[in-house]
This record gives sequence, structure tokens and C-alpha cells, in this order.
Amino acid sequence: MKDCLRLLVCSVAFLLIGGIHAQTGKYDQMSRHAKEIIARMTVSEKISQLMNESPAIEHLGIKPYDWWSEGLHGVGRDGRATVFPQPIALGATFDEALVREIGDAVATEGRAKFNVARKLKNYSRNAGLTFWSPNVNIFRDLRWGRGMETYGEDPLLSGMLGTAYVRGLQGDDAFYLKTGACAKHYAVHSGPEGTRHEADIHPSRRDLFETYLPQFKMLVQQGRVEAVMSAYNRVYGEPCGGSKYLLTDILRKSWGFNGHIVSDCDAINDFYGGHRYVKTPEEACAAAIKAGLNVECGHTFKAMQGALDQGLLAEADLDRALFPLVMTRLKLGILEPDSACPYNSYDESEICSPAHTALALRAADEAMVLLKNNGILPLDKNIRTLFVAGPGASDAFYLMGNYFGLSNRYSTYLQGIVSRVSSGTSVNFRPAFMQITEELNDMNWAVNEACAAEVAIVVMGNNGNMEGEEGEAIASASRGDRVGIGLPASQLNYLRRVKARKGGRIVVVLTGGSPIDLREISKLADAVVMAWYPGQEGGEALGDLLFGDKNFSGRLPITFPADVDSLPAFDDYSMNGRTYKYMSGNVMYPFGYGLSYGRVTYTDARVVGRIKKGEPLAVEVVLTNNGDRTIDEVAQAYIATPTAGKGSPMASLVGFRRVSIPPKSSVKAVFKIVPERLMTVQSDGSSKLLKGNYTLTIGGAAPCERSEALGVSSSKVQFKL
Repeated sequence: MKDCLRLLVCSVAFLLIGGIHAQTGKYDQMSRHAKEIIARMTVSEKISQLMNESPAIEHLGIKPYDWWSEGLHGVGRDGRATVFPQPIALGATFDEALVREIGDAVATEGRAKFNVARKLKNYSRNAGLTFWSPNVNIFRDLRWGRGMETYGEDPLLSGMLGTAYVRGLQGDDAFYLKTGACAKHYAVHSGPEGTRHEADIHPSRRDLFETYLPQFKMLVQQGRVEAVMSAYNRVYGEPCGGSKYLLTDILRKSWGFNGHIVSDCDAINDFYGGHRYVKTPEEACAAAIKAGLNVECGHTFKAMQGALDQGLLAEADLDRALFPLVMTRLKLGILEPDSACPYNSYDESEICSPAHTALALRAADEAMVLLKNNGILPLDKNIRTLFVAGPGASDAFYLMGNYFGLSNRYSTYLQGIVSRVSSGTSVNFRPAFMQITEELNDMNWAVNEACAAEVAIVVMGNNGNMEGEEGEAIASASRGDRVGIGLPASQLNYLRRVKARKGGRIVVVLTGGSPIDLREISKLADAVVMAWYPGQEGGEALGDLLFGDKNFSGRLPITFPADVDSLPAFDDYSMNGRTYKYMSGNVMYPFGYGLSYGRVTYTDARVVGRIKKGEPLAVEVVLTNNGDRTIDEVAQAYIATPTAGKGSPMASLVGFRRVSIPPKSSVKAVFKIVPERLMTVQSDGSSKLLKGNYTLTIGGAAPCERSEALGVSSSKVQFKL
């Protein structure tokens, strides 16, 4: 028996070593091939391949390729594709496995669309395989219009979900990439939109390494992300795309990144235009290449020949910059015909497939957050009369967010509601109010109809015209950002009038990608649902949840403050007073919060076994569901270190798990927390495992006074290191 076991162990070891050697051998072979290809290029050809619109090189058999494609929550800006929930909504799922499945589905559709496009000789922007996603910037200030593109305000949540998405996008082959993912925007990028082209940010070293960089490090070291996009802004005086400190010292040398680095679009132009960092385009080219950038999104690199002529760069610098780019295209199997690439066979039957539609629905189900419910939900499908109000109820644009694709099917909120109720139910709908401006007159039949119905469902909130990136949010006076978090008066006035006459039985459904001022809304409504931008199946998901076919399980990936008055200045990048880690008050709904149909209690948290240096800390807790429905609970573990609140976070998320708990049952959840997550970032940016007393809180939201006031259950355990 022992001989058999020994033989089995040796066989497994041989296979593993053989696999590693095969992978290394393939990489070495392709590395030599990449250098041979570069050596055969002329200087002008080399320059042409350093811009996102890379032309063909006929004598090498290289076809045109545009590096710019989008895949934020589905193949974006490239026609028909499944539209999954916006990333902020995916953050609300706290579900790594789900996000990885979505990444895999996006890559499958991307490959299928690429294969069809190549047959059409379509080499245009957004038709490639290098997706400039995910966005793992921290949603540090809720006024930032692009916060919707992120997974929220916490580095661990962002890093874990971003890593899952990267793994899904890139596939699991030892060498070949299904698609190429890109971690953006590196680094310290999170608004304001209006100053991003000239802002110079000087975060403390603690904030840099505690908040702004950890998620990027996770995507590089755990996700093996193929690309990183540099941000527009400066950090410590240097444009991010020209920062040797960020691109070479940290990204390549410290973290071991060996993929390619791309600039944000026209960011190199900002070197001399917005930042005044250098005086000429030639100097900008040299600064970017010398710092470690590989490919420019834009056209400033057309001045590269001038940089060579002026002695600012040598041809060897171009060769170094080109190498990761050629390697990426070889790993994608698209630089030349490559029958060994396992991803060449996908066809258009994969696009918007039934399986992907079902996945989009599952994601939207898990993403929506129930913030308030006085018992009105779930609604009875046999209700006699129902009224739905709000332009967002019938408009598919309110499902999309930004950087979206175009599905061949959408389920609006109105469709999802109507599809659930009895055929004998009288359902009526009116837009009821102007989405942006004040109402035009006092005559509004929608008030009477809402009051006459048994239940009124009012869809309120924002859309991509009001928040997003500069240039996209055309109804925003602040280039996509939101100066305040209140809703337009037309929306609130309608809700006030209905409440004043109807008294109750009002359900508010909120759309948007950022926090909303809910102080008055939560008083006027009997139930409040944060639906986000849930993708093409948003209506189906809302119907599932409002009528009890599914249970709410989404949790907030960002803190909803009471107001913006107590927040630090938008352009203050210190984390003091921001996110659940440093906000001591002004919290309306805390990070991690969300209700279900039923309640889970946390008890008996304890450390399992002995605490051993260098090994994961094992902690278990008992979760009890006293209700009559299964609950998928998001259990969250937070650590308070010996210096908590004294420059260090009051609490930090160190783990989370989705746990399914049957009715009237208890289950044990075990967290294994690696030592790195117990360490405290020091003022110089280094991390240290402090000696002293630690408190671990496991519960249904970030620990704070507001969580306690809302009745969030938790269980604590203290230990000493």
C-alpha cells in the first residue's frame, strides 16, 4: 500500500513538473520568436505598433490590430452581446465564483465576435481581444461619476472580484489567453472628472499602500493580469504614464508584472498639454517609454521618430517596449495563424446564448439590495390593482450603466413586474415625472392613479446621462460627477404628493451607480430597493425579488452617507473621513448592509485551534436563519488591529462568504484569514504584524454605530498576537 501511495505521489509530482516545464518551454519558444519578429521590423514599423491603432505589416504577415476593446460587464461598444450588471452591482453580489463565470462568458462572446469580425476583415476599434477591464479603482468619493465602473470602496472586495473577473476573461490555459484583461486606472484615480488631466496627487504612503494599490497588486500577482492601464493624473509630480516609480519600481520590479502597460486615451498628450510636465510631444514620448509604458492609446507617439532623432530615445528602447506587446498577441494566438491556440473555435451561437442570459439574470438577482421593508414585500401576485411610475420603469437605458454592449433582448422593470402578476391584476403605468428637470405643470394624473391603486411602485434615481465619464454624461453639469447626491426635485415632489394623499403602500426602486440621499425617501416609502444598473435581465430580477420568487441577497459595496456636507473635499485624496474604514458618522446605510426576507443572527464566533505564526487564522461562527425562507447570507469578517482608530482603520474587511441557510436552521461558517490581511500599514507604506489585542467581528455589515442602530447582527472574538 505504501509503495502504491509513493508511486501515486511521484506520478502526480512528475505531471506537475512536466506541466511547468512545458509551460516554461512554450514561453521561452515564443519569447525567442517575439524577438525575431521585432528584429525584422523597420524603425517606422516599430513605432506604428506602439499605438493602439496598429497597422498591418505585410512582409511579416501581421494583420491590423486595435488594442482598444471594452469588456466592463459584457463585450462593450461592439454590437450584440450579453449585458451583465454594472460592476458596482457585481460588487454588491460579494460573489467571486459568479464574477469569474461572467468573465468567462464575456471572453467566450469576445472570441466568437472576434472570429466573425476577422472573416469580415473588420479590424476596427472594439473588435479585438484586449479588453480594457476591469476597473479596480477605489470608489473613495461617492460623487465620482465613474464609481459605477468599480466594485466599490474596499480594496479587498475590489481585488478579489477583480481577480476573479481577470481569471474568467483570460481562461485557464497554461500559456494561451482567451482574452487579455487590463487592470485600470493605475493609480490613485477616482475623480473629479473635470481635473483628471492636470491633477497632481500626493497621497500619504499609508493611503497609497493601504487603499490605492492593494487591489492592483492582487490582480498582478494572483490574477496574472495581462495588461495595466496608467491613469491620467499625476502622482507625486509625475504623470502616471510617465512614472518610473509606479510603472517600473513598483509594478514590474516589486510585483513582478511582465505584461504590457497601456496609457489611458490621449493621456500622453496631457504630459505637455495638461500637466506641463514636459514641453514637447517628443519629450512626452521619451518620458513614457523610459518609465515603462508599452502602448499608447492616442497619437502622440507619432512624434517618436523625432524623439529618436533628438537622442531622447534609442531603437533599443523601442524594442524593449515592443516585446510585451508581441508576446500578448502571441499568447492570444492572433499575431499569425496558430493552430495550437485552444480558443479559435468559438462561433456566433455563443453570443447572447441562453446560458449567458441565465447567468445575467442570476447576477442581477444577487446584486439588488433591499434597504428597507416594513413588511410590504414580498408583494402578492394576486394583487387586484398596481400602479408603476417613473420613466426609468419602461426605458432599457436605465439597465445599462456605461461601457455597455447591445443585447438582442432587454427586460425593463415594467416588463418584469407585469410578467409576475396575475392576468386578473389591473396594472397601469405612467412616466409620472421628468427625470431631470422640475415638473412642467401641476396637473399630473399619475398622482391620482398611484393613490387609487393598492400598491404604487415608483422607479426613481439616475441614469448614464446624469453620471458617468466626462463626455458621456451629457445631462451632468460637472462632467459626469455628482456635486450632490440628492435626486431632482421632480422625482421627490412626485413621491411627496403620492405619500401625502395615499398614506402608505409605496415601494421605491432606485436606479444608479452611486449612493443617493435616502433620508427623506426612506421615510416616505414602505420599501426601498437599490437596483443599480442591473443589465439586460434587470426587470426579470426585480420581478423575482419583489414578488418573492427569489430572496434578496445583495449587500452594499459602498457606504451610503446621510449627506455630502460632512464629507472631505472631493479633490482631497486623504482617506481620513472616507469609506467605512475611516467614517465615524454621517452613515445612512453602512458598507455591507442589505436585508433579506428573514433575518440571520450571528453567534459563537471563536478562533479554531492554536494561532500559529505564518499560518492562516481560522475562525468559525454560527449563522441562524429563524425565518421560513432560505437566505443566502453574505457573512463578512472585519479586523480591528491594536492601533485601530489611531491612524489605522477602525475596521478592515479581511474575508467574506456567501452562505446558504435553510429555513429554521443554523450553519457554521469558517473563515481562514491569511497573515497578510492581519498586517497594519505603517506611515512609510510598509506593512507590519503588530503585537497586541485584535478584535474580529463577523456580521452582516461593517461594524459601526449605524449598523447597531439598524439591528445588524454580529459576533465578535478577541485574540492576542
